[in-house]
Amino acid sequence: MIIEFESILFAIGLFAAILIMLELGRRLGVRRRSKIVEGAAAGIGAVEAAVFALLGLLVAFTFQGAAARFDARRQLIIQEVNNIGTAWLRIDVLSPDAQPAMRESFRKYVDSRLKTYQQIADSNVEAMHAELDRTAALQEEIWKRAIAAQNAGAQVVTISLLPALNQMFDIVTTRTWAMQSHPPMIVFAMLAILACVAALLAGHGMSGSKVRSWIHIVGFAAILSGTVFVIFDLEYPRRGLIRVDMFDQVLVDLRESMK
Repeated sequence: MIIEFESILFAIGLFAAILIMLELGRRLGVRRRSKIVEGAAAGIGAVEAAVFALLGLLVAFTFQGAAARFDARRQLIIQEVNNIGTAWLRIDVLSPDAQPAMRESFRKYVDSRLKTYQQIADSNVEAMHAELDRTAALQEEIWKRAIAAQNAGAQVVTISLLPALNQMFDIVTTRTWAMQSHPPMIVFAMLAILACVAALLAGHGMSGSKVRSWIHIVGFAAILSGTVFVIFDLEYPRRGLIRVDMFDQVLVDLRESMK
């Protein structure tokens, strides 16, 4: 299993930054408390509440968006398998002498699709694009065979097989763009900045205690950085710990059924 090291490093860096900001906030709070006159802290609670509310909203929206895209990618896998399976069954409308070549092209096509996602999991971008080009070539080959069958007088191809092939080909574009659909990186930068600001304010709020509460300090940093890590993992489900690879098994099962 290849883990997305960038997300791990980001989470570790955020964890360390939050700890630093908590300690900095606490020290600033201790220094400031000796100089505070009565009423000088009025309104601070409202500012802190606003920052924490904004952080909560940003975490909620990014988490919900990542989870929704993760689920959409899983659904697209099932949809592609259904589209290929439907087109495979409709090969039966071809003449008996045209079916073997078409079925062999379909087997190569499914092998290409499986290999494409393997290259993504291996983070081999060049090999992935090369496999996508091979998929496109196989699509053209399958389409030409279908058109040749239609020109030979099999009009049922127009009604039955060609629409199924269109759906089978279109889902490739949909899945390719779905893999590249992510929030702008500035959203994650804003999330990290807000987390650090919130940590600074939290540390300032804990400055009234003479003893550090390590449970609260480490727990706050771990929860925030862990949540960001999960969001990253959901956004890149073929490279991290949360994966959609198990759903590729339905495509593997379809390939095995193509005898």
